[in-house]
Amino acid sequence: MKFKTLILILGISFLSSCDALLQMAEAGQANLEPSRSEINQGLREALKVGIQKAIERSSQRNGFYLNPKIKIPFPPEAERAANTLRDLGLGKVVDDFVETLNHGAEQASAKASPIFATAISEMSFQDVYAIWRGDEDAATQYLKAQTTPQLKAAFKPVIDEALQKVELTKYWQPIASNYNRIPFVQPVNPDLSNYVLEGTLDGLFSLLAEEEAKIRQDPAARISAILKRVFGWQG
Repeated sequence: MKFKTLILILGISFLSSCDALLQMAEAGQANLEPSRSEINQGLREALKVGIQKAIERSSQRNGFYLNPKIKIPFPPEAERAANTLRDLGLGKVVDDFVETLNHGAEQASAKASPIFATAISEMSFQDVYAIWRGDEDAATQYLKAQTTPQLKAAFKPVIDEALQKVELTKYWQPIASNYNRIPFVQPVNPDLSNYVLEGTLDGLFSLLAEEEAKIRQDPAARISAILKRVFGWQG
């Protein structure tokens, strides 16, 4: 009986020692810089997660319109033009236009996924490593530089269609043109389509930057083991 007890004690001691050694090994591994393969996998996964969340937020109904951080207003430099429309009894047209252009931005941002996916697939490891070691919005800035022309091409038809749902353009063009003839005023841009297009891009990349910062800063946002390993490492 004593022999069996001794064997049991030794067995428990052995297992405890193994567990302690395993924990020490894991701790030591955590202190090592992630491998090239881990960085490559983790950074790409982080981009996919951030992009998915940003697009979900921006493309949902009222994703732009009810988010004060990215809502596209009536062109600020054209407030006098907007006031003129309201004086003509067309205030609802202005309000409807602001809502419609934001819904256009929501529809357009849904087109971004395949463009971002291509940019991620074409990244070199040098790009990946530089982003991983870069600022908290390094990935966002990289994607902005790599995808803006393609995003503009994909977004513009959607935005143009949205703008056609209201007839503000027929009021906007003559008012903007006449306003621009006034001496010493800051000219307004009569190209509403490009104004909305720029607002859509700004809003989408703003949300993407928020999602990227979460993964870099907030452990709770690292939803997989590889994200925890790559972005939890303190080097």
